[in-house]
Amino acid sequence: MATLQFLGAAGTVTGSRYLVEAGGERLLIDCGLFQGEKELRLRNWSPMPVPAASVHALALTHAHLDHTGYIPRFIKDGFRGQVFATAATVDLCRLLLPDSGHLQEEDAAYQNKKGISKHKPALPLYTYNEALAALDSFRTVDESKAFTISDHFSIRYFPDGHILGARSILLEIRDNGNLRRVFFSGDVGRERELLIRPPAVPEIDGEYVMLCESTYGDRLHPSDDYRERLAEIVESTAGRGGSVIVPAFAVGRTQELLYVLRELIDSGRLRPIPIHVDSPMAIDSTDLYRKHREDHNVEMDRLEAKGVKPFTPRGVHFDRAVADSKALNAVRTPMIIISASGMATGGRVLHHLARCLPDSRNTVLFGGFQAPGTLGQALQAGASVVRIHKEEVSVRAQILSMENLSGHADYGEILRWLGRFPKPPLKVWMTHGEPHSAQSLRDKITAQTGWPAEVAQYLQTITL
Repeated sequence: MATLQFLGAAGTVTGSRYLVEAGGERLLIDCGLFQGEKELRLRNWSPMPVPAASVHALALTHAHLDHTGYIPRFIKDGFRGQVFATAATVDLCRLLLPDSGHLQEEDAAYQNKKGISKHKPALPLYTYNEALAALDSFRTVDESKAFTISDHFSIRYFPDGHILGARSILLEIRDNGNLRRVFFSGDVGRERELLIRPPAVPEIDGEYVMLCESTYGDRLHPSDDYRERLAEIVESTAGRGGSVIVPAFAVGRTQELLYVLRELIDSGRLRPIPIHVDSPMAIDSTDLYRKHREDHNVEMDRLEAKGVKPFTPRGVHFDRAVADSKALNAVRTPMIIISASGMATGGRVLHHLARCLPDSRNTVLFGGFQAPGTLGQALQAGASVVRIHKEEVSVRAQILSMENLSGHADYGEILRWLGRFPKPPLKVWMTHGEPHSAQSLRDKITAQTGWPAEVAQYLQTITL
């Protein structure tokens, strides 16, 4: 009997982990970190409900840490299988996972130095070197055909937008002569992707069960011209002598911002202003966006054929060195700083926020979903004081959001995407959303399509 258990991304956006079992074998789809509220983060320290050594293989939808960031710990706990992913996802994980280990080591060292941890000593979930070693388990999948993992499992990848290398997965399960299919949406991208191909409609012959993300299941993205709004925000902030600080995901959001800023400056809709990409990972990720042309959309292909550098607006500086990042603190003239992390949970952006938040001339601009419990969410909610590096920081800067730049489809885009599926699923399970978002999208799917839909519960097991 084949089963599926929701080990994460159920009742919350993060911690994507789905365990499939058939014929005595176990396959994990995604192996992500829980992020946000402390209660969720503590789950990262709890052992999986099944021994890591009992899992045969792991397949990934994309590289974001809430889908991949637990892998080094999973290997540390005994997983000895292979990790299957697209070529771009493998390359991105070579950046993201070691950096995640490094940040965790830094956080543990800081807690030990300040004596603020209950644990003596505080330890990282995994180290930089453990993350590096974990990369030896990664294997690139040939996307041109179905890929056989074992006698019981095979997968087929389909582009789903969102970020470079991101895919939905059609899993076929063979057990006791029976064939079962599960379609994992992954994180569904926008209908009109700026840089990469939009979500594809999968080719599915026969019956299947679907897992569908619901991050924006209760919201529509604004329909205004976000390019003009971005230009207006930058111009008005610079006009009062301030800077625009953009906490941006190193993968996806940073590249889209650079692309749009180049468009605005080249067309004369925005005066050139110093732009600093202050994140080594974002710089390396931008190089990978240039490299992996197999994911580029038609417009990107057209620009590159004309010799345009899509991610290099006039006035851009790529600040890789720590000294370059620190030097920005001494600059008092207007600029744009794009720095990780996207939810302001760590990284260099925290130093810029600590300096810029108390000054009303500055603007902090968020470009997408901010998980509960994050600094980004607190700022979006209107906090007048926040804690950064254990110090209280007054918030006088303008706090703005532009969800047009989100990498997630809103509920309208998801419904239109589902409406193009040639055959309805047996059931849709809502995952990867906060409870209200998941419930809202479930109701919309049921009302519009008539498909049976339920909201997945954490640790729930279903029979396929």
